[in-house]
Amino acid sequence: MEMTLRWYGSKFDTVKLWQIRQIPGVTGVITMLYDKQPGEVWHQDEIHALKEEVEAAGLKIAGIESVNVSDAIKVGTAERDQHIANYIESLENLGKEDIHLVAYNFMPVFDWTRTELARVRPDGSTVLAYTQEAVDAIDPEKMFESISGEMNGTVMPGWEPERMAHVKELFEMYKDIDEEKLFENLVYFLKAIMPVCNKYDIKMAIHPDDPAWSVFGLPRIITNKENLLRMMKAVDDVHNGITFCTGSLGTNLGNDLPDIIRSLPGRIHFAHIRNLQFHSPTNFEESAHLSSDGTFDMYEIVKALYDIGFEGPIRPDHGRMIWGEVAMPGYGLYDRALGATYINGLWEAIDKASKRGI
Repeated sequence: MEMTLRWYGSKFDTVKLWQIRQIPGVTGVITMLYDKQPGEVWHQDEIHALKEEVEAAGLKIAGIESVNVSDAIKVGTAERDQHIANYIESLENLGKEDIHLVAYNFMPVFDWTRTELARVRPDGSTVLAYTQEAVDAIDPEKMFESISGEMNGTVMPGWEPERMAHVKELFEMYKDIDEEKLFENLVYFLKAIMPVCNKYDIKMAIHPDDPAWSVFGLPRIITNKENLLRMMKAVDDVHNGITFCTGSLGTNLGNDLPDIIRSLPGRIHFAHIRNLQFHSPTNFEESAHLSSDGTFDMYEIVKALYDIGFEGPIRPDHGRMIWGEVAMPGYGLYDRALGATYINGLWEAIDKASKRGI
């Protein structure tokens, strides 16, 4: 595996490349052209400039998260085929720059949903949190308004003000889209892009829905083992794979995370590792990565990845805000650095035990 950190680019991220370079064991970043809108082409010169900047800091681009999929593709509007053509051109340009991993999601309207971005924990750290009661009590058109004041002046992925200004229209777009139609549109998209993925060996890694159930009545399809296996079968190509996100799939306590990992050998191309602490099945907060600080057995999760021969990038996912840091919620430096070191320690211990026959 390759340990990485997500980085939003020098114009948008409070964390600097030189800081990431100093985290033990971190060799690459997962990044993106953050100011690109869904449906736009990523030009090769733009990708090349980003790659040069990262490599000048002694790191590499281990993957892209995300080349965002437009709502036209998700819904299947008249613009779909043109947006897919643009997506294929972007993938081709990434391939020409020797970048071979793209994470993406197929979630309607909201890329992820949290009701708090700075819940205070007993130790004084702050974390992202979710309560279903809060979601049920709010007008979805005012969802952004309810959390925008906790973004610390940053622009959070999936919650860009330009996008949120059109929430009402987005909901209207999806009014006739159920889970089956959304799944059909995903398969249509994947079949269209597989030729360029095969040409340049680009692994597409879909991110699970977060949380793993319907929010505001919107369809969600990447939520459990059954749906993941169905997707793998529908487009049976090694380049069609997943981003295994413990914090997203883990929102549904019925999901056996190590079992899901073991059911997908060769199709997990990227891993997000984080922990959650539950107060009820629909009231949870993000925690430190350490197993004892949350609900998940991180040792068993990392061991399952090791056992299936996972060789792709891992990144510590959302961290707490600690030690007075002010940054994009979930994406500060300090707690993610601790998470990277912890995951590296688990991997080393599992690797050594395996080689010694323990």
